Amino acid sequence: MKKVAGALLLAAFTISTFAQSGTNSPYSQYGLGLLSDQTSGFNRGMNGLGYGFRENDQVNFINPASYSAFDSLTFVFDAGISGQLTNFAENGKKKNAKNADLEYVVAGLRLAKHLGLSFGLVPFTNVGYNYANTLTINVDENYAKTTATNTYAGNGGLHQVYLGTGWAPFKGFSLGANISYLWGELNRSVVNSYNDQSVNTVSKFYSAQVRNYKLDLGLQYTAQLSKKDQVTLGAVYSLGHKLGADPTLDVISRNPQTGVQDTTAYSITNGLELPTAIGGGLAWNHQNQLKLGVDYLLQQWSKTESPVYSIASGVPQYALSKNEFNDRHRFTVGGEFCHDVNSRNFFKRIRYRLGASYATPYMKVNGVDGPKEISVSAGFGIPIVNAYNNRSLLNISAQWVRQDSKVFITENTFRINIGLTFNERWFAKWKVN
Repeated sequence: MKKVAGALLLAAFTISTFAQSGTNSPYSQYGLGLLSDQTSGFNRGMNGLGYGFRENDQVNFINPASYSAFDSLTFVFDAGISGQLTNFAENGKKKNAKNADLEYVVAGLRLAKHLGLSFGLVPFTNVGYNYANTLTINVDENYAKTTATNTYAGNGGLHQVYLGTGWAPFKGFSLGANISYLWGELNRSVVNSYNDQSVNTVSKFYSAQVRNYKLDLGLQYTAQLSKKDQVTLGAVYSLGHKLGADPTLDVISRNPQTGVQDTTAYSITNGLELPTAIGGGLAWNHQNQLKLGVDYLLQQWSKTESPVYSIASGVPQYALSKNEFNDRHRFTVGGEFCHDVNSRNFFKRIRYRLGASYATPYMKVNGVDGPKEISVSAGFGIPIVNAYNNRSLLNISAQWVRQDSKVFITENTFRINIGLTFNERWFAKWKVN
């Protein structure tokens, strides 16, 4: 167990050191931020598919029931990074941005017969943006223009460390749970300024710190259709609840000429919330050569509340609103093909993956639905073969994501994901003749 503890400490150090915002999207200013793709390397090649997948050599943490399928002889350690290029387009104007991020560090092992364990650190949301717009608000008799510039900036995000177990109480049926510690800080600001120094500026600084838990449950049932074919039905449930965070807002009015400023501070007790989420998937496995699946996820964001600053009848207020989000629906299809995972031929052991998804927007922007999301991916699972290991994999995938809105900014992101899965024979018993 010393190696297990060492792997967990390494994961914690790595995430705490490198887990920064992996986005430049202005859409990350809404809600808890931009939702992260919480999948490991093999899922990403299929665009996040996995509720019905049971892998003995990969960590499928989106359904903890899958942990019961871990191989009895190995310890699996998986870490992934990504690099992306995003193009933003609005009203004929375009701009590019680059990001790189450490995506996840997870591990899994078999504790006993039909009982598996997994732990790791993964991102939950990302906040990262910085942009400005300038408007002309007045033109005097000398044709002098008074302009106002609003600068929008934000950083932070939420991360989670989880511990999960999966158990198969009888043949074909498995259940599991992940319990996570969710933490992070969300910072946003709207700073306005004028070219006329006689006009007071009004700036708003939002902040929230989260320290709470997250609970995810999973089920899987596998039916053997024939000697070569089986179908697995998977289901997941995430508990929605208040996060115990008290978001704050400082509104600062400042006179640029005198430097005198006035600050009004607001705070909302227990003002952030996780939605209840329900998902299901179906996976068909033909002789461990061809695996096809379909997933569906519903996140009930419309039932959550979010803090909003508004001015009603000249009176400013910072209060919870229940009209900021929509329910989010996500559909995913995909699959994997491998000619023979046990072949001595290197090329026959390569795993080929494809996937596609469609997701409805969960955020609203000034009362209007945000962008829908369309994404596709393709990837490979390349075996690592050397003198002491022939079970590890290099998972490489390319993904295209389009956040499409006819009203707001359209985003096109091209992302490269690289994950390295170490599958070591830690628990093999050596026989000496």
